[in-house]
Order: sequence, then C-alpha cells, then structure tokens
Amino acid sequence: MSSRTNVSCLHEAKRVAIFGGTHGNEMSGITLVNMWIQNSAEIERNGLLIKPFISNPRAVEKCSRYIDTDLNRAFTPENLSAPDVEGLLYEVQRAKEINRMFGPKGSSDAYDVIFDLHNTTSNMGSTLILESSTDLFNLQMVHYIKKAMAPHTCSVLLNEHPQLKYSTTRSVAKHPVGLEVGPQPQGVLRSNVFESMRTILKHALDFIELFNSGVEFPPCTVDVFRVQERMDYPRDTNGNITAMVHPHLQDCDWEPLNRGDPVFLTFDGRTILYEGANTVYPTFINEAAYYEKQQAFTTTCREILAANAIRKAFK
Repeated sequence: MSSRTNVSCLHEAKRVAIFGGTHGNEMSGITLVNMWIQNSAEIERNGLLIKPFISNPRAVEKCSRYIDTDLNRAFTPENLSAPDVEGLLYEVQRAKEINRMFGPKGSSDAYDVIFDLHNTTSNMGSTLILESSTDLFNLQMVHYIKKAMAPHTCSVLLNEHPQLKYSTTRSVAKHPVGLEVGPQPQGVLRSNVFESMRTILKHALDFIELFNSGVEFPPCTVDVFRVQERMDYPRDTNGNITAMVHPHLQDCDWEPLNRGDPVFLTFDGRTILYEGANTVYPTFINEAAYYEKQQAFTTTCREILAANAIRKAFK
C-alpha cells in the first residue's frame, strides 16, 4: 500500500471466494452458494474471478454444524502445518485443503477476499464481521454496503480483541469478511434472511468491481461494535446452566445494556442483573450454537472508525 495526498493506493482485488456451509446447518449461505455453483451469472463481475464454494460438505450433507470440530475455529498455525496423517480430524483436514486452495494464509498468493456466509439464531439482523480496524479496503466496502442497504440497517461487528480472536475459515484471505444474518433456526430457510444475504453480496461485489475499475472512494467513517467479552450462563458446580436469558434481554441484540439491567432469569424465578461498570451492546444473544461454547451473549462497545480515501494502485 502507498499513500499520496491522503489517498491510499491499494492492490486490485482480482480473486474472490464466497463460502457457504462452514457450518453445515446454516442454510442461507449453503443454498446461495449451491445456486451460484449451478449458475454464476448473478455474481459475475468484470475482471473478477469469483468462486462459490461449500466449505464443509460432510457437515452440509448431515445438516450439522460440524463433524469432528468447528471448522470456523480450525485455521490455527498448528492445524495448518499438521502432517497429513491417518486419523486427523475431518475439519482439520478440510482446513488444510482450503488453505492450499485459497491461501496459503498470510501469503501474497492468498485470495484477495473471502466472504464467509453464516446464519445466527440470534436477533442480529444483517451483520458484517471484520477482523481488523486498519483494513482500509474492508472499511470502505462495509461503508458502501451500509449506504446501499439504507434504510435497512446492517451492523458491523469488529472481532479485533487479543484474547478473543479465533482462527476463522475466512482468515485465509487478505481481506476476510464474515456475514451473519438472522434470526433463523438451524437447518431452516427463511426467505427474508435469504434475500438480505443475497442483497449484501450483490453490493459487496459491486463495490469490488467499482474499485477495480479505478473509482476512488472518498474518506469515510464506519460505526462498529467492537467485541469486548463473552458472557457465560450461570452454572452449578457440575457445570450445568442454572438460568436462562432474561426476557428483557432476549432478542435485544445491539441495544444498550446498562448496569442493573436484567440479563438472566433463574429456573426458580430470580432475576440476575448486569454488573458491568459501563454500558455495552450485547449480541449473539442466546445463540443456539454457543451453548457448547459456554457463551450466552457477547458484549461490545461502539466505536467510530475513520478510513482514508482509497483507489486502485496503477502499475
């Protein structure tokens, strides 16, 4: 990247992948990707190689989140460098294959952009997930998408936290972008969720095509929710949960949660209050897939990120 007169010149994004089925029971991405594998006309853009791809085909076949382990946590250096031996967990094998096809992770040969399509059972609406506050290309892209989606909202979750990062499927790319759309039950298709995901992908690909054509995007700001803490359910000494998400918190993703607000309701009817010192904005509230991860919701804080103007670097 180079910068001249406050305009950052970035490399062209030539190769884009769209992943569905990283979790095999999240149906919107699976259905869209399979549709685009059959007929790619809708996602074709001038000068772009776009590859729709089913990330975890065995899990998709079983309509389960995963076979042996969560593929969206499997892209660690240890897994990607593990020898190809008999008995390797299926998702670790798959991570190595994906890294060979779309990476290697962290290299100049990696795909430019990977969109990883997910559904959530939480009331998050349409949410774009970024992993870096300094990726100007992604910041400008989500700003473009948010403007194009208006008046419908599209939240941006910034998963940039030294203790809470995990090794995602999309992290193979130079510019990784996650997309969560909900609420939608596991193994189910809802037309409104499906169409929201489809529309966001259209705007994202339009942005890349415009950028590659030489369009300069002016400076912008992006309102994001930065991950802070993952909150578990109350548990007994045997590890069993002893309370549910409180009805005043249920379905209130992205709404402010203040000290003293209800967060849990015990099975005997006692309310547990939020004890944090600062106002936070919870999300992934009561996500079905996160019971096994001992997570009731994630707290975030709101930030405004500034991004320089960008344009394609000409050789």
